[in-house]
Amino acid sequence: MSVLIQDVPGATGPASQSGAGAGDRGLARYLAVRFLLIIPTVLALVSVVFFLMRGTGDSITTAFGDRLTPAQLHAKLHQAGYDRPLLTQYLEYLRGLAVGDFGRTATDDQPVSAVLRTYGAATVELAGYALVVALAVGVPLGMVAAAYRDRAPDVAMRLVVILGYATPVFFLGLLFKLVFSVWLGWLPSSGRASIGVQLELQNQSSTTGLYLVDALRSGDGAAVVDVLEHAVLPGLTLGLLVAGVVARLVRTNLIGTLSADYVESARSRGVSRFRLITRHATRPALIPVVTVLGLQIAGLLGGAVLTETTFEWKGLGYELAHYLSARDFPAVQGIVALFAVVVALTNFLVDVVAALIDPRVRY
Repeated sequence: MSVLIQDVPGATGPASQSGAGAGDRGLARYLAVRFLLIIPTVLALVSVVFFLMRGTGDSITTAFGDRLTPAQLHAKLHQAGYDRPLLTQYLEYLRGLAVGDFGRTATDDQPVSAVLRTYGAATVELAGYALVVALAVGVPLGMVAAAYRDRAPDVAMRLVVILGYATPVFFLGLLFKLVFSVWLGWLPSSGRASIGVQLELQNQSSTTGLYLVDALRSGDGAAVVDVLEHAVLPGLTLGLLVAGVVARLVRTNLIGTLSADYVESARSRGVSRFRLITRHATRPALIPVVTVLGLQIAGLLGGAVLTETTFEWKGLGYELAHYLSARDFPAVQGIVALFAVVVALTNFLVDVVAALIDPRVRY
């Protein structure tokens, strides 16, 4: 027997160590490739936006064409570089992006990087509220649907999810404003906070741009309540866009987990159905939700444009709609470039989490 034990490689033997080393190298190679793919992804999106915007005309003529003489207009076009060959403009734009120079806005002549810093925090805050709503609504709905599979609660959940996902986000926002602001008068209909609270938060010695964080740091309970009241409708509107996806995913994975051997074993020991779902099956079923939530960031950013416009939430989505209508090339390109980087980095982080959770994820 002792001979047989010695012939079997141990858990800490050379073979095991070499296998672990190969696995670590495979993981590092996989993550390196995924990270390098961020560059062509961002470059492709930025390039498409650049050439599409140039195909619609120039922002200088749109903004000042009827207020300047031909000579003044030509001087501004030359100053902005719009009279140079398109390829030259493109290469200069990429060169600026490489060093963090997004250019200046054409309509109000301010650095695009300042626009990103000023309004980026508002979009991040709205996305945070939306994720909270998506989890708070989607996870319980998915659990109830799985517990009552193919029965009335399950059918009702699927109908609600389909209806919610098919409803345009701007229509849902207008409906919420009509019901909760106009008819019932429970919640404010626009803005991130009341005027007085905004001035109070902006005049703090150090601000993060995240109104809820700044209100909590100030210790003013009334300001915290005011910020949260303004966040309810926009967060609910954008969060419901993702909640349906979360609910469907939780339902599907929970149904599969409930048929696993360890769950069947717990059921045979007399564990109640409620405890089976909440303690044994839910946690493994939520692992794929983490990766899907990361992939939904692009949807949140797209929905933020309509949500911020509907509720006059002064974030990057709101500013993007404004600059698009003005054909402000540098501003639009800068905001889209930032969105592209955020989405690409989020997808990379999702790949990291998936690879760490499941060792089979290797390419």
